[in-house]
Amino acid sequence: MRAPRTRVQRRPVHGVLLLDKPLGLSSNDALQKAKWLLRAEKAGHTGTLDPLATGVLPLCFGAATKFSQLQLDAAKTYEAIALLGATTTTGDAEGDVVQRCDVDPAQLTPERLSAVQRQFTGPIRQVPPMHSALKKDGKALYEYARAGVTVEREARDVVIHALNLTLVHTDQSQAAIKIIVTCSKGTYIRTLGEDIGAALGCGAHLTFLRRIDTGGLGVERCITLAQLEAMPEDERVDCLQPPESLLAQHMRVTLDGDNTARFLSGLRRRGEWPDASAVAVFSEAPAALLGVGHIKDGELVPDRLLSPLEIQQILEGTPHLQASGILEKL
Repeated sequence: MRAPRTRVQRRPVHGVLLLDKPLGLSSNDALQKAKWLLRAEKAGHTGTLDPLATGVLPLCFGAATKFSQLQLDAAKTYEAIALLGATTTTGDAEGDVVQRCDVDPAQLTPERLSAVQRQFTGPIRQVPPMHSALKKDGKALYEYARAGVTVEREARDVVIHALNLTLVHTDQSQAAIKIIVTCSKGTYIRTLGEDIGAALGCGAHLTFLRRIDTGGLGVERCITLAQLEAMPEDERVDCLQPPESLLAQHMRVTLDGDNTARFLSGLRRRGEWPDASAVAVFSEAPAALLGVGHIKDGELVPDRLLSPLEIQQILEGTPHLQASGILEKL
């Protein structure tokens, strides 16, 4: 008989874990592993990475989950390798090869690559791949693909903010294109690699994909699951960034004690502020995040608020703030 599983005692955890997702693990598997290591009550990720992709995966815990949509919508930067001369059923190395083509590296001049680079920079349209989680009639496309069914997909508008293409060679001396791309939400890098291969006249599929930045959160700030697991349990929570790390692009507004309480009650506040569509709102003493809102005609309107309990738990986990009077005010 199997030994009974040890029940994990969950706790309130608030913040953002910048994870360097490992190869072969789904985003949800990585999230569940981190959630278990932190013994967190509530968690969510900010957009999936394929199991064959590595790199930046911000994981949100507790109050930070209220702002996860901001990272879903943020521009992202990837580094990829597209092997030339072969297309596959999935657009990457997991699929079966469906077509091969001879590649003449002499034809892949810097001028040719520059022309293709310009072709795929700016607003473009993509047909989502069959092997994706996008749904049609309530069913994920990859479910149709696994059943051998191809369904019609509408092309979608995406934006390639920056693109750099470089000719490289694999360890087996095969010609490949190194892709560094910054793109909008909804961009499929596998599809981009296939389309670049088609534009070069030889086809391509991805053999490597790594996300190196999302919304200004770079891979150099990330931690691996192995590093997190190797830490003493009481040190793991110190790896979390505060929830406001997701709000770097927001205008900051600070409220005094009376206005703090009213704002947390959902009341609009008036002040000499310029109009702003995205505002991060803090209390004055201490500088605790209250939530986000927007300003119209000098009026600060709450959009998403932390609860008093969430604020209290965040402050209790920040020793130098515990002595302040905000805990009694909330």
